[in-house]
Amino acid sequence: MRRYFSLAVVAVLLSSLPAFADLKVGYVDLQRALGEVHEGVAAKTKLKADLEKKKTDFEAEQNKLRSDKEVLDKQGPMMSEEVRTQKFTELQKRLFELTQKAEKLQMEMATAEQKELKKIFEKMDPIIASFAQRDGLTMMFEKTDSGLVYAPASLDYTNELVRTYNDKYPKTGGGAPAKTDKAPAPKGEAPKKDGPAAAK
Repeated sequence: MRRYFSLAVVAVLLSSLPAFADLKVGYVDLQRALGEVHEGVAAKTKLKADLEKKKTDFEAEQNKLRSDKEVLDKQGPMMSEEVRTQKFTELQKRLFELTQKAEKLQMEMATAEQKELKKIFEKMDPIIASFAQRDGLTMMFEKTDSGLVYAPASLDYTNELVRTYNDKYPKTGGGAPAKTDKAPAPKGEAPKKDGPAAAK
């Protein structure tokens, strides 16, 4: 999903390098970052509210169909064969339509989620790239997609990603990024990495 190196690619690269003592890597946990940045929390809250509303409407239709079937089961023996068959056919049609609606709603919610998350991930990409450029990283991994099993906390940029993202895109939305109490780095010196280990 993300545009970061997989472990298989890394293995090929390492095997092709005569020496990789200067290799510098880092990683981010995008799923955790998504759950902590303001826009991610807001997006998930909105999606959950939309899902609950649609779920309530769907369950109302489902309960109505179940109720009508129970009525048909009780009254069916007293109906003519023609009427009973007609009503049973109508119930089957409604059941089919309800099943189709459930599948459609599921696809719509998945699409809406992908759309919301894509916007956030696209904003995260240049921030992550700036970390890599600033600290001279050769590669930046995504923790889950790369299959990363273990790495020291000193290589984890997730906390810094969350802080930087929230500074750049404040909770209130528009306008200039929120001010921080971080002093700017001296001229010619790379900004100090606010490492994850210190934040934990």
